[in-house]
Amino acid sequence: MAVETRDLDHDGAPQHTLSAISNEMVRLYKEQFGRGPTKTRTNWAGSDVLVVTLEETLTPAERTLKRIGKHQELRDLRMLFQYAETAAFCEAVERLTGRKVRAFISGMDTVADLATEMFVLHPSGYDGPSRSELSHD
Repeated sequence: MAVETRDLDHDGAPQHTLSAISNEMVRLYKEQFGRGPTKTRTNWAGSDVLVVTLEETLTPAERTLKRIGKHQELRDLRMLFQYAETAAFCEAVERLTGRKVRAFISGMDTVADLATEMFVLHPSGYDGPSRSELSHD
């Protein structure tokens, strides 16, 4: 199934950068969960925040949890895996934007089968540690 990507420019950022971030998120989901989303898009939400929206990401086992009403367990399981891979998610965004990630926030709506990955970036030229270098506590 082809993945639909829709990306918008912000502050002169090339559209291909947003498309590349969407593609990296699809790749990471495929590696992590065994399947990628059917739709993804990356948008700027201000000058320092990137939001990636991913649709139809649930695996067959996760769809079973959804069907039997285990939404909290599904969210807990998904978040466990997402945050275990913080460095991989942040590395892709940092490599493609040239800016360090300040915060990584992952979430999902299990009923809608829609996930989001949000990256708050440090200003250009920031020389301190990125989120992936900080403790995972």
